Amino acid sequence: MTARPRRAVSRVFLNTAAIVVIVASLFPVYWMLNTSLLPASAVRTTTPHWWPDEFTLSNYQEALGDESLITALLNSLSVTGITLVVALAFAFLGAIAVSRYRFRTRTAFIIAILVIQMIPIEAMIISLFRLLDGWYLLNTIIGLSMVYIAVVLPFTIWTLRGFVNGVPVDLEEAAMIDGCSRNGAFWRITFPLLAPGLIATGVFAFIQAWNEFLLALVIMTRPESKTLPIWLQSFVQATKATDWAVVMAASTIMAVPVIVFFLIVQHRMTSGLVSGAVKG
Repeated sequence: MTARPRRAVSRVFLNTAAIVVIVASLFPVYWMLNTSLLPASAVRTTTPHWWPDEFTLSNYQEALGDESLITALLNSLSVTGITLVVALAFAFLGAIAVSRYRFRTRTAFIIAILVIQMIPIEAMIISLFRLLDGWYLLNTIIGLSMVYIAVVLPFTIWTLRGFVNGVPVDLEEAAMIDGCSRNGAFWRITFPLLAPGLIATGVFAFIQAWNEFLLALVIMTRPESKTLPIWLQSFVQATKATDWAVVMAASTIMAVPVIVFFLIVQHRMTSGLVSGAVKG
């Protein structure tokens, strides 16, 4: 087999594998949407409905009509927003310090970041609960935000460190030779090139804070302080059969802000990733 047919076979195989991965990734989303548009009687049958042949919007009406939806939505937006801004700010400073400066405890700091990520969050729930209780921060937006920041910060620093390392120091030095100060060279040259990294890590922090369930369940125990994942869990009750059609409708509603956030930032992320540092 010559090189050209071999490349053609390889291309077909890779394209087929890519299609399989895409279908496997999108099918759960499609099934969630499909189930949310079916009545409960159709969902409970043993015969699967591959498309919404008994189309209904009653599930969305029931989910949107829940009185606690707005409160849970505002709580989730507040916690996620605080987590996103504070985590990116601290992670940005930490990544710059680790990548651009040499100090005595630099290696120990990098190792600590990796070790912290290995600790399961379930092992720290009791300690976090007692700590927040002692600070009178249970059932507060600030208390839950502090925990989320601590959870997402190590991975955010590690991810941003890779982006900072990818920007050559020579660019800053060239700008300083042209008359920029160190701070001016950083903010005018390096920072715009780090925008894709900030957006990528911001997407990760947003999704993790938005979807987190276990910590919110333990820390936010009052009905008026629950977030959207806890609100979603309220549709699953032990005293009666779960209405999975309504659960899927509520899950779809919960996913909308994440999709909107990604659509807003994805253009900046992709354009920044393909832009060059200098013009030819």
